[in-house]
Amino acid sequence: MIEAALLGAGGRGMFAYASYALKRPDDIQFVAVAEPNEERRAMFARLHRIPAERTFASWQELLAQPQLCRALLVCTQDNDHYEPAMKALEAGYDLLLEKPMANDPLQALRIAERADRLGRTLTVCHTMRYSTFFRKLKELTDSGAIGRILSIQWTENVGYWHQAHSFVRGNWRRADETSPMILAKCCHDMDMLQHIVGGECVRVSSFGSLSYFRRDQAPEGSTERCTDGCQVERTCPFSAIKWYYNEKDQWPQNVVSLTPTLEARWKALQEGPYGRCVFRCDNDVVDHQVVNLLFDNEVTVAFTMTAFTTDNTRSLKIMGTNGEIRGYDALNELEVIRFSGERWKVAPERVEGGHAGADTMIMADFVQQLASGDTLGKSPGLVSARSHLIAFAAERSRLSGQTVVMSDYVRELQQEQEGGARP
Repeated sequence: MIEAALLGAGGRGMFAYASYALKRPDDIQFVAVAEPNEERRAMFARLHRIPAERTFASWQELLAQPQLCRALLVCTQDNDHYEPAMKALEAGYDLLLEKPMANDPLQALRIAERADRLGRTLTVCHTMRYSTFFRKLKELTDSGAIGRILSIQWTENVGYWHQAHSFVRGNWRRADETSPMILAKCCHDMDMLQHIVGGECVRVSSFGSLSYFRRDQAPEGSTERCTDGCQVERTCPFSAIKWYYNEKDQWPQNVVSLTPTLEARWKALQEGPYGRCVFRCDNDVVDHQVVNLLFDNEVTVAFTMTAFTTDNTRSLKIMGTNGEIRGYDALNELEVIRFSGERWKVAPERVEGGHAGADTMIMADFVQQLASGDTLGKSPGLVSARSHLIAFAAERSRLSGQTVVMSDYVRELQQEQEGGARP
């Protein structure tokens, strides 16, 4: 049985990952927590029976203690991953690190390199890799079912409601406070595309903007908050009252207020970020973006991220020399169509847990790695860092209007690292 501690008892840390221990206490148990929000800290401690002396108001306090356990889950906000991860690795912890690794490309590389140098396990929460749907997709492409892959069309359908919750009202609304959209939401996709293609990305170009969730798009009669007597609230698809004013205690309602009462929810909507009009927030991340990728094995990828969909899911088409694979993960179905006329459908096995069971699978894999003592020779973080660089390069291209040559970009980062320009 593995003992672990949690940094950041938010939605992902408390409900997606640590909940695994409540169902499988013989595999892993949480013995300490660091969380600045007192209500969340107390709830996590109560759920996992953690004594008061093992609860901390900050990750700094926890990491100031002698090493408390074997594993550490770093589930703090994006801009608070680098320092605790680096200190935890030096302190002897094996890490499960929430994505993105860091909101700076050089910091992502440094985390991966330090884990590799110290021989620590570093698993980055690219949950798509653990989904049975995307595992089956990888199995099909590796089997040669459609021959040699040459072209990929891949769409991240964020969903209008998910964009409003997480990237307009929520924690990931501002790139300067967390990460740009292409990293915060789509580093999963960059990782999975790199994984499927099996090559190195050599060129990146990108375009996108924040076009709709802005003040100049606010309808007449709208107010700063949905609770302020907004004249269009009843017909607005983004109404916070419609989405949150109920006693549900699952995501996304439990992000607005942990206490699932109407009184608590109304107070949160009146005072907190989730009651704001989506056209009157301080958000600046894009609501649509395209990225074109060229790999060294001649594979080309056209990737689209858009808020303007009904589903929060991914759709894809992978085209090879002998056929194509079409997929839509919301339906849990992959269709193989060969030029010979053969065609068949595959429905991957479903697993209990969030993200189609991927949240469960990543925790099971992390525990297995630690139990076996196998760090796989090289830290998986090095692979994750490379896919992160694709996302960083895409954002540079979007902002500059220039195609980014990855070898030049990586060389620039290496020179910066050697020069010690950043801490």
